[in-house]
Amino acid sequence: MKNCIFLTGGGTAGHTMLNINLENELKKYFNKIVYIGSHNGIEKELVTQKTNYEYKSVTTVKLDRKNISKDLAIPILLLKGIKESKRLIQEYNPSIIFSKGGYVGLPITIAGKKLKVPVICHESDLSMGLANKIAKKYAKVICTNFEKTAKVHGKKCKYVGMPLKISNLSQKEAQNKLNIKTNKPVLLVTGGSMGAKTINEFVYQNLTELTKNYFVYHIIGKNNTKEIFAENYMQIPFSNDMQTVFRASDYAISRAGANSCFELLANNILTIFVPLPKGISRGDQIENADYFEKKQLCKVVSQDKLNIENILNSLNYLQKNAIYIKNSIKNAKITDGTEKIIKLILENSK
Repeated sequence: MKNCIFLTGGGTAGHTMLNINLENELKKYFNKIVYIGSHNGIEKELVTQKTNYEYKSVTTVKLDRKNISKDLAIPILLLKGIKESKRLIQEYNPSIIFSKGGYVGLPITIAGKKLKVPVICHESDLSMGLANKIAKKYAKVICTNFEKTAKVHGKKCKYVGMPLKISNLSQKEAQNKLNIKTNKPVLLVTGGSMGAKTINEFVYQNLTELTKNYFVYHIIGKNNTKEIFAENYMQIPFSNDMQTVFRASDYAISRAGANSCFELLANNILTIFVPLPKGISRGDQIENADYFEKKQLCKVVSQDKLNIENILNSLNYLQKNAIYIKNSIKNAKITDGTEKIIKLILENSK
C-alpha cells in the first residue's frame, strides 16, 4: 500500500465526479486519499457527502471571461494558492497528485512539480482547457477522454477514456427510487450542476407541449429557485445520484460538457445536446457536441435555435431512429477508463 494520494479538481460537478468515481479502486492502493478543493466550491459538498476522502481547501482563482478587470488579481491569488498547497504537500507527503483539470486543480499541480511530487492530469474535453494547457508543463502525464486530443497534444498525453459508474438497477427500480410514477418515456432535462437559465426557461414556457408525450425530470440547478408543479413533471435543484437518474431516463436535453456527453451515451440515453455558446465559454461544448453528432450518436440544437419545434423534431428523430442510434453508441465503444487511469497513477507514483 502506498501512503497518500492527492486528488483535485472542481468548480463544477463534472470536474469532481471523475475523482469520486475512482474511490473504490484508489482505496485498494492508498492508505489515505485527500481531496484538495476550493474553500466553498461545489466539490466540497460533493466530496464530503459522497466519499470518505479527507477534504482540504486552498485559495483558487478562475479566469472571468465576462469581466476582465477581475482577472487582474489572478497572479496574487494563484501564488497564495500555491503557497497553501506546498504546506499541504509537506504535511501529507503524497505519493502522487491526480488533477481532474480546471482552475481548482492548478495551485496544487504547480506546487507538486516544485516539490517533486508526480502529477497526472485529466482532460475531459475534445480541446484542452486553459488550466490543463498550463498544467501540461508541470504534469508527467495528461489523460484524455478523446483519442484525438491525445494525438494533438503530444507524448505526455495518453488516451484513457472516462471513469464511468453505471447503475445496476433496472429502469423501473431507478424510477421508483426517484418517485417517478408514469407510463410515459422519461425526458431528463439538465444544464449541469449549476443549471442553465436558457434551458430552464425553455422548459417552463413549453411544459404543456413537452408533457403531452413525456414525463419531464428537470434538474434546474442549485442556484435556481423557480418552483413549478405540473402533471408529468418533476423538478429538483441538484442530484447526488446521477447514476440512478440516468438509469431512469429514456431521453435527455443536456448541455454538452464532456462528462455529461459520455455518461448519457454510456447509459444509452437518446440525447439532444444544447451546447453552451462560444463567448460564454471557450467553445468546448460546441466541439464536444459536434463530435458526437458526426458519429450519429445524438442530436444537437444550438442555443439560438432552441425552440419547441426544433426540440420536438429532434425527439421524434431520436425515437424513430432509436435502434440505429443505440447500435451506433455500442459500436463507438464508450468504455470505462478507470482501469487505465489507476494503472497510470500506480506507475507514476513515487
